[in-house]
Amino acid sequence: MTSSEETPSFRLAYVPGVTPGKWVRIWNERLPGVPLTLVGVSAAEASDALRGRAADAGLVRLPIDRTALSAIPLYAETTVVVIPKDHVMAAVDEVPAADLADDIVLHPLDDVLDWQDRPGRPANERPATTADAVELVAAGVGLLVVPQSLARLHHRKDLTYRPVPDAPESRVALSWLEDETTDLVEEFIGIVRGRTVNSTRGRPKTPAQPKGERAETGGARRKPAAGRTAGKSGGKSGGKSGGKNPRSGSAGAKAAKRGKPRRRP
Repeated sequence: MTSSEETPSFRLAYVPGVTPGKWVRIWNERLPGVPLTLVGVSAAEASDALRGRAADAGLVRLPIDRTALSAIPLYAETTVVVIPKDHVMAAVDEVPAADLADDIVLHPLDDVLDWQDRPGRPANERPATTADAVELVAAGVGLLVVPQSLARLHHRKDLTYRPVPDAPESRVALSWLEDETTDLVEEFIGIVRGRTVNSTRGRPKTPAQPKGERAETGGARRKPAAGRTAGKSGGKSGGKSGGKNPRSGSAGAKAAKRGKPRRRP
């Protein structure tokens, strides 16, 4: 496995709609000495970018060509239909796919949904990109079914969207070359999976001090206090036995007075 010292930086590819900001912030907090560079790629280019080593790992949309790649599914997105704000469907909470049967539903060339039976009527031409399809929706040419993150990415004030509950979902995954699972890749896997900084997996943490050593250290701290206590009590005891005995001193003084002859008048 390649050591983290051989990789001075970490390159993370991500496809449109995916927002890696939270994970990047955590990375910067945990590994301030290892810069993370974001590499934007299209959904269709993501797997080739990883195999071509344009990035160390990538946030991709499934399915992808898994040749030589490992992938960990992270989450699935809600699928929505993008419509004009004054469209009749804007009055409902969700739109079943069957309700799109009479509408033109645009199918951009960069579509990321894996349809078996695409709803609606096809347009005369397929838009080149999702962004182009959104412009056509605004122009009243047709509707567009996409993952919710892409609807937000291409948001327009004159458009809105509604969930399509029975449409296929887009799944987002973390992917990397299976033969290059470096320490930094393991670190990022830990971050996206929510591992804490003290997790035993991912980047090695500073070993905790053994309990035995802590106990010995604690005992060493207590011994001087015990010694001081013993010294105080021992000093008092020694002073009483080795110094003057108040009682014996008083008796001796009285005896000396009794032994002194009286002066005659």
